[in-house]
Amino acid sequence: MKKLTILMLCIATLGLASCKKETVVQDIPNRTIVAYVNPGDWKQDTDGITLYSTLNISDVLDGITFEEDGILVYISRLDNNTYEQIPNVYNLNSYSYAIDKASGTLELDLQRSDRSSYPAFPTSRMRVKIVIVRSQQ
Repeated sequence: MKKLTILMLCIATLGLASCKKETVVQDIPNRTIVAYVNPGDWKQDTDGITLYSTLNISDVLDGITFEEDGILVYISRLDNNTYEQIPNVYNLNSYSYAIDKASGTLELDLQRSDRSSYPAFPTSRMRVKIVIVRSQQ
C-alpha cells in the first residue's frame, strides 16, 4: 500500500510539474494623427489673453481612448522638421492643449507666459502630431 501511494504521488508530481503557465500579451498598436493649423484657424478667447484653435478628433476619440489611453501632442510651429512636445514655452509663448470628450475635439491654446502682453496671431501654418498610446488593460 505504501508503494502504491508513493507511486501515485510521483505520477501526480510529474503531471503538475509539466503544466506551464503562459501569458499572452496582445500587441496593441499606437496611433498617430497629423493635422494642420493654418494662421486663419486661430481665434481669440473671450478673456483676451488666449488664442485657440480646435481640431476635430472625434473619429479616434471614444470613451475607452479618453479614459484609458495616453494622448500626446507635438507641434511643429513653422511646419518644418522639428517637433516640440506640448505643453511648451518658447519665446514667452506658452502652448498647451485640452481634450473635450463630449465634442471630440482637441483645443490648442496659445498664451504669453509673462501675461504682460497679448500673444500675436501665428503667421505660418503649424503641423500638429497627435499620438494615442494604447493601454494594455
